[in-house]
Amino acid sequence: MWKAPNRPKHEITQGFNDGIVEIYDVQDMAKPGYEPVEKLTKKIVLRFEEQRLGIQRIYQSKQAQVEISRVIRVPKAGEVSPQDVVILEGKQYRIDTVQKAMDVYPPCVDLALAKLEQEYEVMV
Repeated sequence: MWKAPNRPKHEITQGFNDGIVEIYDVQDMAKPGYEPVEKLTKKIVLRFEEQRLGIQRIYQSKQAQVEISRVIRVPKAGEVSPQDVVILEGKQYRIDTVQKAMDVYPPCVDLALAKLEQEYEVMV
């Protein structure tokens, strides 16, 4: 007989069925004394769940003069910061905000993504 998992805090089990996201760190690859050359180095690969982009988040981002295009939920793993870049479905996005998701299991964070105007070169 199947038994539901016991969650003492009544947390909701979060699924990550929408795909895979690659998170990159932006680093200066130029030699000392030369003009900076920013390139992406892979930091972590995670599964994600697409989240709804609410009207309040849209208006708050417009007040900050940022165009938020997507919000995704990923498992909390490693250090993800607003200085990182995300490659999702072949497009590059800058992480605008990292917010902890409440009442879900496993522990997750929501990433608000802003479309990049000029894409970075990826290190292989």
